[in-house]
Amino acid sequence: MLTDRPKLYLGLELNPDFAMISSCTETSGEPETISRINGSEQYQIPMTICKRRGIGQWFYGDDVSKAASKEDIVVVDNLYRRALAGEEIQVEDKVYQAEELLALFVRKVLMLPRRLGNQMEIAKLVVTVPELLPGSVGILKRVLKQNELRDEQVHLVDNRESFYYYALSQPEELYLHEVALFDLTEGILKFYALARNERTTPQTINITEKNYGMLYRDLDEMFTGVIEDAFAHRIVSTTYLTGDGFDSSWMKESLRVLCRGRKAFLGRNLYSKGACYAALVKGNVKPWNYVYMGENELKVNVSIKVRNEKEQSFLTLLTAGESWYDAEGTAEVILSGKPEIDFWLQEPRSREAKIQSVELLDFPEREDKTSRLRITAKPESDKTIRVIVKDLGFGEIVRASEKSWEYVIHE
Repeated sequence: MLTDRPKLYLGLELNPDFAMISSCTETSGEPETISRINGSEQYQIPMTICKRRGIGQWFYGDDVSKAASKEDIVVVDNLYRRALAGEEIQVEDKVYQAEELLALFVRKVLMLPRRLGNQMEIAKLVVTVPELLPGSVGILKRVLKQNELRDEQVHLVDNRESFYYYALSQPEELYLHEVALFDLTEGILKFYALARNERTTPQTINITEKNYGMLYRDLDEMFTGVIEDAFAHRIVSTTYLTGDGFDSSWMKESLRVLCRGRKAFLGRNLYSKGACYAALVKGNVKPWNYVYMGENELKVNVSIKVRNEKEQSFLTLLTAGESWYDAEGTAEVILSGKPEIDFWLQEPRSREAKIQSVELLDFPEREDKTSRLRITAKPESDKTIRVIVKDLGFGEIVRASEKSWEYVIHE
């Protein structure tokens, strides 16, 4: 009897210094963060590769430090930073784009979860990075395409959104009230607070952020003051701590204040696990009743009103909460009445919709209901949508005019 091959759902964290990958399947339950060393909790893979001179043999991760002492090795570090900077890197007599080498590094990291089963294919990969910018989105998409990953397999999020997926995938008692995250990386402390709006369906989620800057002296005392400031006027169920700054055992008084009436957890793999939970959600494996209203998420639902036989309904082109740089909606409809289309824009927490009409200027004169249109909606930001309408004619009855109309609509 033939069965479908098991599929992998992956969360890949990329940051300037290291990568980390978590994996699960439809049936495995919780994401597992994968170490290159069996039985080890050394999950961070340095953002470095090296090549043996004269042959096409590349190393990464811990193998770099082992090989770097040999004179026949060329080391390339800071791959993520250099890819974002658009650098060219010479390795022996060949010049590489830094993003080519980043793609090679990512290819090797993506092979790690397949140790669980050589035949497993990637169903969804969610990549999380500290910050998503238009330039970095383009680079990351090219890196993933070089690894033969299709657009529908891949989603990009920032670390805040990974925190959102992680926090709301835990037992419900851990997010009855607000959920807090402290990230102390390279001495810089950032605070995030996740809050749910339980009056909307689905619930809308907002994350507020505050940068407390450098913790430079008396860490325990300074962090205690930060906790008291961050939690003023908040009811927090759970706090998570992540980042290299929490590795040592300097927390004493601050830990006592942190755990006063709330639970606290410390770990380095929160973002990669959160991205893995996101892969399950985006792959429709894990049910999800939340909409995240972050900086990279579309703020409105975009619909058109259609008639199917005798019933009118709304056809959704774009959904609030989708990453605006990934989202795209397409529909084919038959035009009835005047050559114009009404787009309904509605915020998830509002019962009111804003209607924007676009007129198809110089539309060919035809009998009613003999024009088929393709409507494509593609966001240009979280509140701006570019709409393209193309005339497809009507089969063999009416030849397509090849005309198209393009508009930009705003919330």
